[in-house]
Amino acid sequence: MKYAAESKTLPRIFVYSLGFILNWPLRRMMTAIGYSPRIGLPGPGDAVAIWGRKPVSKRGRNIAHWRNARLVSFEDGFLRSVYTGRQGDDSLSLVVDPLGIYFETGQENQLHQLILATETASKADLERAADGMDMLRRNHLSKYNDYPLAPPDLPREFVLLIDQTRNDASVVGSGASAETFTKMLQDARRDHPNLPIVIKTHPETRANTRAGYFDASAATGQTILFDAPVSPWHLFERAKSVYVVSSQLGMEAIFAGHRPVVYGKAFYSGWGLSVDRHPQTTQHLPRSAPQLFLAAYLQYTYWYDPFHSRQSSFENAAQMLRIQANAAREAQTPLICHGMRLWKRGFLKSYLSGPAGPPRFIEDEAKAIAKARELGGKIAVWAGKETSSLRENAARANIPLLRVEDGFLRSAGLGAELVQPVSLAFDDLGIYYDPIGESRLERLIAEAVNLPQYELQRAENLRRNITDAGLSKYNLGGEVPEIPARMGQRIILIPGQVEDDASIKKGTRKISTNLALIKATRSLFPQDYLIYKPHPDVEKGLRSGEILGQTSADLILPNANIAALLDRVDIVSTMTSLTGFEALLRGKQVICFGAPFYAGWGLTTDHGNPPERRKARPNLTALIHATLIGYPRYWDPVTGNPCPVETVQERLASGDLGRGSGRSIRLLAKLQGLLASYAHLWR
Repeated sequence: MKYAAESKTLPRIFVYSLGFILNWPLRRMMTAIGYSPRIGLPGPGDAVAIWGRKPVSKRGRNIAHWRNARLVSFEDGFLRSVYTGRQGDDSLSLVVDPLGIYFETGQENQLHQLILATETASKADLERAADGMDMLRRNHLSKYNDYPLAPPDLPREFVLLIDQTRNDASVVGSGASAETFTKMLQDARRDHPNLPIVIKTHPETRANTRAGYFDASAATGQTILFDAPVSPWHLFERAKSVYVVSSQLGMEAIFAGHRPVVYGKAFYSGWGLSVDRHPQTTQHLPRSAPQLFLAAYLQYTYWYDPFHSRQSSFENAAQMLRIQANAAREAQTPLICHGMRLWKRGFLKSYLSGPAGPPRFIEDEAKAIAKARELGGKIAVWAGKETSSLRENAARANIPLLRVEDGFLRSAGLGAELVQPVSLAFDDLGIYYDPIGESRLERLIAEAVNLPQYELQRAENLRRNITDAGLSKYNLGGEVPEIPARMGQRIILIPGQVEDDASIKKGTRKISTNLALIKATRSLFPQDYLIYKPHPDVEKGLRSGEILGQTSADLILPNANIAALLDRVDIVSTMTSLTGFEALLRGKQVICFGAPFYAGWGLTTDHGNPPERRKARPNLTALIHATLIGYPRYWDPVTGNPCPVETVQERLASGDLGRGSGRSIRLLAKLQGLLASYAHLWR
């Protein structure tokens, strides 16, 4: 689908308010969609930009009329940000209307024309729109997203009434007033005398930046003034009916399956999707909810990628907003970090700081638990540093415990060389490499069998981009020499591992050394060509696992590019190495002598007794989604902000990794290499 701006030449555009001049995020968005705001007087064929219907827009209107220039209205899109604009949050979307503006329904506007035109929408466009509606619901996304995901403490069933900010342009533009809100409440009480009425306040009212139409005086009888942060999708699930004037939540209620009672001339009323109580609402030929979504979200709205300062899509912007909202929710709770090495604390502090302040690093277990109890916070422990006493004492104190580990697209360099990661896994159940107990990743893999098709397509796109770019966990580069296998020989790759690594200790039984793995593989493939690749940490002398003496491998390939090597082999034989998962991404057969997270699901040949509880049978795409999209959290290496996996994938593929680890960290890494035999002092 084309963006609206792609089908025509955009005019020069002039601005006459400081918001357009000084708001650099807005200017970047305008530039990304093809507009370059400038100061001066417009000439023939030029345009004047105004923001919505703010009082300052009158200046632009007058100049446009004087100079006979086109008037173009800009406004936030329907998925904006986590916090409101008045709270300083930048938007991920923009609507640009050369005819009017969508909330002024008494005047012509482009959204109205687009809704009319959906009569001839293609099946593919309507399916995409239906997926978009589902994406909003599943991810609890709305215009503003500063709310927890827990269901609200409200009656089991109620009538939902939506408040708005007083004298908002969308209220005035819909032909409504304060009296309209009063009548709406009276009607709701009359229509539903036996049900409680829940008045949902506007986020800006809750943030004390703008007054609403209802205050505490409305909370009489069965009427509840509800100003707590809450996902509107939870409200829609329990509402018997929804009453609204012109709020965007009325449109979202339609997407949730409601037929809201609408008191203003809202842009979504008059299409057969609502009960319309404004006497001047024009009734059009009916439209479906997907047609409304198609026009509003996929055709009318421009979407923005702040990580690359470019135009994006609804789907990408929705994923970005989901990531940002989840990060904001996590940052509401104080975090006590335990077992974190000194060099990791800088990026952890950068990644995990938020409204609750920066994470606190406490090495004494008792003190960490006491501080978490005092602050009502969580404890995050590096997974390898978790002890049974910490686990038991945290549980006894009812303190959530998160195990932290590197993600699976980690960096361009080794963690053992102190290269900062761009992804981390936070696991509240266990940790992915320990098959003894269930991990959050294991649960996500089991649940992935029920993912919608659009999520599976996202995972497939990610798989293709990773393999096309030759990415792996560490992305170390290197060459792959010619492999002198004979005709008819299968090439089997045996990835070496760090033998004292936690994944070996937890996930293996009989086969737990690199030499034993080579012998076991040779016994399975006596006539085939075996390649052994030592682990990068072992190659550099930073970890244990070096093979001493002869092996039955035909070729040992240190410093080889693992991604390129995987393209040249037929089979991977491993204990628990992530290389097995990377081989699955590339369609290779994988044999497991241990119980890594990707074993036991029917996708590998298992000799390592994976847990019997892994009974689900996800396909490879579902496994990829759980492992690379659902489980880790990612941070953009350039901006340091939470981001989707696709941003990290693109950064790694392009080599655009920002500042890196810093000179002091690199010097420390070199010193660590020189003192590898003393690694126990810092590991």
